Amino acid sequence: MKTQQSKYRTMIGGQAIIEGIMMRGPEKAATVVRSADGIVVKEEIIKPLKQKYPVLGWPFLRGVIGFYESMKLGISSLTYSADFYPDDEDEKPSKLDDWIENKLGEEKAKKLIMGIALTLGIALPIALFILLPTLLAGTLDSLIGSGIWRNLLEGALRITIFLLFLLLSSRTKDIQRVFAYHGAEHKTIHCYEAGLPLTVENVRKFPRQHPRCGTSFLFVIMIVSIVVFAAVSWSNPFVRMALRLLLLPVVVGLSYEINRYVGKNDNPFTIALRAPGLWFQNITTREPDDSMIEVGIEALTRVIPEEAGADKW
Repeated sequence: MKTQQSKYRTMIGGQAIIEGIMMRGPEKAATVVRSADGIVVKEEIIKPLKQKYPVLGWPFLRGVIGFYESMKLGISSLTYSADFYPDDEDEKPSKLDDWIENKLGEEKAKKLIMGIALTLGIALPIALFILLPTLLAGTLDSLIGSGIWRNLLEGALRITIFLLFLLLSSRTKDIQRVFAYHGAEHKTIHCYEAGLPLTVENVRKFPRQHPRCGTSFLFVIMIVSIVVFAAVSWSNPFVRMALRLLLLPVVVGLSYEINRYVGKNDNPFTIALRAPGLWFQNITTREPDDSMIEVGIEALTRVIPEEAGADKW
């Protein structure tokens, strides 16, 4: 199976959503949701900003832009899937919801909500995984001193908070189903890269961990942040937090380039760098059932380009 997987590496990737999977290829994205009425599909053409502004496709810049575009598409797909599964069908819209829709109209209201969701989707992880560890490490300056030890403690806190977040999230029933769809996404891509027909029987055989998963990318960001943030030291914790924000695009851009290299090559360095991300996927993925695999197959099939090899990593 490993020999088959090494034959081809695709740039197609995806995201587990509520009772579904979003897959993104080089030309379009497909969001597939299993609703009460059956499988629902939404397709959209991908128009990367680098096509309009070629400079955004340069190394390091492309990582920052790509991260933003992935977040935007992911939140849009998650919001789309959530519309099929309201929390309470009898619950009436709030006065704020009614006021926004009356003032802006339905379409503009949706765009506003999407903008707020995107802002929160970026801001909350930054606050939780970047700023909070910096603040906590700063409170211990009198015990550990400044410089490299404080930076290492900050990195350790960042990884610990990330791990605790994953463990706590994985305990809820709804998130467990999302993680199972995450496993279906990985299995489907494995099968495609192996060159086998995309059938439930074939997909089921493959592992639920994938070396080019976004979880691995997040772990690379944490490791790179330790190195990059070590270059700037300041005694005031709030100044350090401001510097962390300024350096965050550097961290994301550098992590993206490392992730591209790791995904393309197999050597002791890349294998070692992949290992923690693969381990984390034991938490963020679960074994899917056949209905979830069917969703993964449908989503992937929709984004495979007509030109063979156009999706090569």
